[in-house]
Amino acid sequence: MESEKELEEMTDMYLRDIALNFMFAGKDSSGTTFLWFFYMLCKNPLIQEKVAQEVRDVVGLNHKANIDEFVAYLTDAALEKMHYIHAALTETLRLYPAVPVVMECSTWPIYAMGRMPYIWGEYAEDFRPERWLQNGIFLPESSFKFVSLHAGPRICIGKDFAYGQMKIVSMTLLCYFRFKLVDETKIATYRTMFTLHMDGGLPMRAIPRTT
Repeated sequence: MESEKELEEMTDMYLRDIALNFMFAGKDSSGTTFLWFFYMLCKNPLIQEKVAQEVRDVVGLNHKANIDEFVAYLTDAALEKMHYIHAALTETLRLYPAVPVVMECSTWPIYAMGRMPYIWGEYAEDFRPERWLQNGIFLPESSFKFVSLHAGPRICIGKDFAYGQMKIVSMTLLCYFRFKLVDETKIATYRTMFTLHMDGGLPMRAIPRTT
């Protein structure tokens, strides 16, 4: 439909580039965010249980449900009600942005900005999903303050898709399993790359839920 309006710009090559951008940009960024997200949940088991409880409350099912039945309840309406998990994912991106530094024109250090007390207050380096909630509802910050997904005309075009994808996978996993680090003393560090990969990976134990 758009190609009929913009014959010269909306070409097959343009659409191909957009599709490839979703595929390539989403693969590493979502993958690394998942890694840091589960690391933070393992380091903060109470938050992990809060996320799991929100899943049970919103979906109305628990670990006893058949997986096909559970997945059928993961509708757009259900995802929109998952305010706490949205806050926890956003807090992960604040502390561990998938792309830690941007050098397109002027350079700005996204990783460092997410930890600055000047921007985020006294507890800037703490993992606190509640900082994004007001009366239990997710309240976004300006994208020029929370720059992990960029801002303005360069804001991540796959932002909503990525959040939806991460919510679905996280909700399903946390409904059926608790996660613990193989080495509870592990302090994760990153490798210097284009995206924020975790050095040495993240060995975890998935423990089936019984309650």
